[in-house]
Amino acid sequence: MVKASSATGPSVEESAVKVPSDAGMSTVEYAVGTIVAAAFAAVLYKIVTGDSVIAGLTDLVNSALNTSL
Repeated sequence: MVKASSATGPSVEESAVKVPSDAGMSTVEYAVGTIVAAAFAAVLYKIVTGDSVIAGLTDLVNSALNTSL
């Protein structure tokens, strides 16, 4: 095999930087992602089941049902 090199620098093979493969998530990343998703779902549930949201949705549905065609 012939190496390409210059008189003053390293060969092409020596200067190549190997980048690690990030093909997928590791187990820790899955665990953190699952915890974050569950926390987000809990916060969203608390917001949606709040009295003001329920009252607003009820008013919206009532006004939609009471429209004349």
